[in-house]
Amino acid sequence: MSEFRADLHCHSYCSDGEDSPFELLAKAKAANLQGLSITDHDSMEAYSPLLFDDAKRLGIHLLPGIELSSEYEGSSVHVLGYGFDLNSPSLGMFLVYLKERRRDRNLAIFEKMRQHRMPITEEELIAFLQTHTKDPNVHRTIGRPHIAYFMLHKGYVSSTQQAFEMYLKEGGLCYASGIKVLPKEAIEQIHRANGKAVLAHPHFIKKGERLRQILSLPFDGIECHYAALPKELELPWLDIANQKKWIATGGSDYHGSFKPHIPLGASWSGESVFKALQSTIDSAPAHGESSGGGERAIGLSKESSPIREAPPFRSRPQDVPDNT
Repeated sequence: MSEFRADLHCHSYCSDGEDSPFELLAKAKAANLQGLSITDHDSMEAYSPLLFDDAKRLGIHLLPGIELSSEYEGSSVHVLGYGFDLNSPSLGMFLVYLKERRRDRNLAIFEKMRQHRMPITEEELIAFLQTHTKDPNVHRTIGRPHIAYFMLHKGYVSSTQQAFEMYLKEGGLCYASGIKVLPKEAIEQIHRANGKAVLAHPHFIKKGERLRQILSLPFDGIECHYAALPKELELPWLDIANQKKWIATGGSDYHGSFKPHIPLGASWSGESVFKALQSTIDSAPAHGESSGGGERAIGLSKESSPIREAPPFRSRPQDVPDNT
């Protein structure tokens, strides 16, 4: 039997990924993954009952996941949540709030683009995405990758990378924040829904007092194995996970063609990590419900340490920050 591997960080078109949730399952099967968590930004719409049915058919253990947006002292901090109750009323209301804040942020970006003589309206962006992406409901979670994609189409930039570097990244000419939720609040929302909270891609956070304060928050885990991050850059985070007795997770942050150099399964977690993140409750809605719910990962028994050794050095280029 092959080694259990689960990619615990990927995105569908329910946020800023290219593929449908069902396509992600098929790609996980093709990549010889045994587990998957779809961690869309501020959305759990990927998790329909039919998705869990398809996962069972393919033999993929599916773990409810999400990536919540937050800010700390002006810097973006992403919080991964796992094994939470997909039917949690409080988490559902929180996601509605984040969606409203994201739209406010997008409108602020559009205004700055207008000032730089690169006009884009929300209406024309949605119309463009409806004809150029797979998602039939593109209005769900529009983020900066979508804006960058449209900027390229309009001829404002020569690449989506240029769009981020010059205009959309933190400190860029058209950057706007808009997400005012603190990491602590994101953690509390996940815990309230009976989930585990994990600090996403910590190597993107500038070292110093700000990072120390973020690491003092009540996380359950930290993402140590990320995308194509070389082994030597994973080791400091593994040390922190050991010191704090946190779960050391891993995932690719796969987005499809939006990040073509990062394949699904580029980084992964073992079986003990997957089990440590599982919910102890059954949150599956009945078939036909439209809440976007699902059920907890099933079929794995409890076992020992949730920390695995760092994988061998990977020679692929390092990834860029998670640009939502």
